[in-house]
Amino acid sequence: MFFAALFMSLGADLACAQSEAAETGSTTSQGGLPPQTTEVQEHGLPQKAVEIARPLGFPITNSMVVSWIVAIGLIVFARVATRDMKHVPGGAQNFLEWLVGGLYDFLESIIGPHLVKRTFWFFATIFIFILSANWVGLIPGVGTIGWGHQTPDGFVIDQPLFRGANADLNLTLAMALVFFACWIMWALQEVGPVGFLKELFAPKGESAGFLKALMIIVFFAAGCLEIISILFRPVSLSFRLYGNIFAGENMLETMSRMIPGLEWLLPIPFYFMEVLVGLVQALVFMLLCAIFTLLMCQHEGDGPASAHE
Repeated sequence: MFFAALFMSLGADLACAQSEAAETGSTTSQGGLPPQTTEVQEHGLPQKAVEIARPLGFPITNSMVVSWIVAIGLIVFARVATRDMKHVPGGAQNFLEWLVGGLYDFLESIIGPHLVKRTFWFFATIFIFILSANWVGLIPGVGTIGWGHQTPDGFVIDQPLFRGANADLNLTLAMALVFFACWIMWALQEVGPVGFLKELFAPKGESAGFLKALMIIVFFAAGCLEIISILFRPVSLSFRLYGNIFAGENMLETMSRMIPGLEWLLPIPFYFMEVLVGLVQALVFMLLCAIFTLLMCQHEGDGPASAHE
């Protein structure tokens, strides 16, 4: 689901402000005021992922490296947990069954038993991947290991080797676009092309005469607005996740540079907050995808997720 991030190039060309050593200006007055020193501008996390390699002309960024590490780690964990399945699970198998079973029951209570069978593979994968990527981005070394230069205030990283995967808009937009493609496929499978159009434009409820004609016009206009809303859903999904994770990483970097000598202490409370934010954002992304799917795939009068096989 993150393959599209390999060729998406949405990063805005933002000029990274380079702090230049400003000469101290001495105000010569009769009292002889001391020279004023200019504050050194601190660098925050760049909005665009840094390209660290280009094998055979294929660009590889530091956020792509983290996403690959997370994906490989999840694959290895799943293989280890399911390599020797036992009737009485323990260790990795027990944790994986608890996680998958809990997610399945949770989604089933929201979108219904039929629809969860069709869509669970995507919702569970997207939740586990986003959560793992968010928490891996908090590991010390992500964003602080790389290439840089020495300054009077210490060593400054210019090109970090690792960057939080979801702090790159390319990845979040790619996941949102993959969901959008799956959403169209599920909707067509559940209600068909005619039902898809009826869900958007057909009037709901019973009416007759002039009121029915008025309702047709009203629901057609509402359907046009719904199409605009649907087209903006990938944008809202991607920017919500990207904005929260990017802001959290910038906050941690700011805390680590605020007071010299306390770089190790100040970010600690915010690390716990970012652990919670990573969980909440993964849950929000999954739930919004599930609700969007339910709103289109449910059948009128049949309850959620009763569909054609």
